[in-house]
Amino acid sequence: MSSFPRALAAPLSRWLPRSLLWQTFLLVGLLLIVALGVWSQIFRYFQEPARARDVAQMVASVVNLTRTALINADAGRRIDLLIELAALEGIRIYPAEPSDEIEPLPDTRPLRLLTADVRQQLGEHTRFASRWKSLDGFWISFRLDPDDSTDEYWVMLPAERIEQRNAFEWLAWGGAALLVALAGAYLIVSRISRPLRNLTRAALMVGSGRTPPVQEERGPQEIAVVARAFNRMAGELARTDADRTLILAGVSHDLRTPLARLRLGVEMSGAPDGEVLAMVADIEEMDRIIGQFLDFGRGDAQEPTQPVDIAALAREVTEPYRLRGINVTVDAPDTLVAEARALPMRRAIANLVDNALRYAGEDMPVEVRAFFTGTEACLEVADRGPGIPPDQVERMRHPFTRLEEARTNTKGAGLGLAIVDRVMRAHHGRLDLLPRDGGGLRAILCLPCAGTAPSQARISSNDGHGDRG
Repeated sequence: MSSFPRALAAPLSRWLPRSLLWQTFLLVGLLLIVALGVWSQIFRYFQEPARARDVAQMVASVVNLTRTALINADAGRRIDLLIELAALEGIRIYPAEPSDEIEPLPDTRPLRLLTADVRQQLGEHTRFASRWKSLDGFWISFRLDPDDSTDEYWVMLPAERIEQRNAFEWLAWGGAALLVALAGAYLIVSRISRPLRNLTRAALMVGSGRTPPVQEERGPQEIAVVARAFNRMAGELARTDADRTLILAGVSHDLRTPLARLRLGVEMSGAPDGEVLAMVADIEEMDRIIGQFLDFGRGDAQEPTQPVDIAALAREVTEPYRLRGINVTVDAPDTLVAEARALPMRRAIANLVDNALRYAGEDMPVEVRAFFTGTEACLEVADRGPGIPPDQVERMRHPFTRLEEARTNTKGAGLGLAIVDRVMRAHHGRLDLLPRDGGGLRAILCLPCAGTAPSQARISSNDGHGDRG
């Protein structure tokens, strides 16, 4: 039994609106429509007997007046009287015969109440019909003499005298009341959803590393409590961020200054060149690890994006490596512009190049390519190292994560790819880590170009080139 509601809810969820405002408005609107329908049925139920009594009184009066007129009129003038009643009052009177073809009235509650009241006033012998021979209308039989069934007549009353003429007026007034109620419901629901939307935007700002504006602590008590708690949380996060910045500044000064002195002392120690180079390399690795910690601790950049030439940036970042004699090649168009932040993108490219050199070795070539896919500007760093198993790719995006079994004898804190992944998410882009044909790793940075939405599709693992822009 429990699977049926779930099976029914699944297709309904696809048609229901997603926002709280419209879901609540739809439910309130349905509730108002059902309530209006129920109240109209209640009103109709209790109003029908009163209306039936009024119509029955009118019908009985017409029949009694017609009977009196026929009784008092001369036999020779009855036909003229019948013609005059039809012309002036719209009342048609015909003699009843045993062979008359009649059609009974519809079996509805209003007509049952009406016929019962009319029979109570005119007698149980009174008959009713909705059609007499070929004429449609409200037909009632009466006798000139209640005890004489041979002298019987049919009288037809105009339909507008029986029907409820103000039904459409009631419908119009009901529709107007429903519209007013829906407008009021929308105002009530929007009063609740507006602060929730503001809180959502502020929460997204907090998630992206920005400081949100102070939320209004007004409105319903529950909303005000949530806004007050959010403001307190945002204030605590802002203070924590300020403390973190201060700590990072102290770490940068207090750790790197002794390292610089230590390096100077090692170079001037007079030790053999091999030992000096090894110690200097260790000091540089320590300095680089400190830099990675600082980069990861700073979080996402706050400055706005601007057009950045990704191809030119790739050439600038790789130029120092080539000057050191490292085999780093760049294959890029003259220009490839995307909305980005230059400094974080520079760090991301440098981290990928350092990562490739660390695990593949400086004697192995590193290829850097920039290309355009139609909706994204991409930059790829490819090495010939051991690569990353596909089932470990997502884990490698986490900080302090290394593949010891695949990449041994390597140094680092395991923050390089985590920093790059954070930079790309801050740009609404992505980092793809794919195996390379022939062995190695392809690390691809994908940035949405101006006027296009970020693509969710991953670049195929066998796509070695892509479209050039």
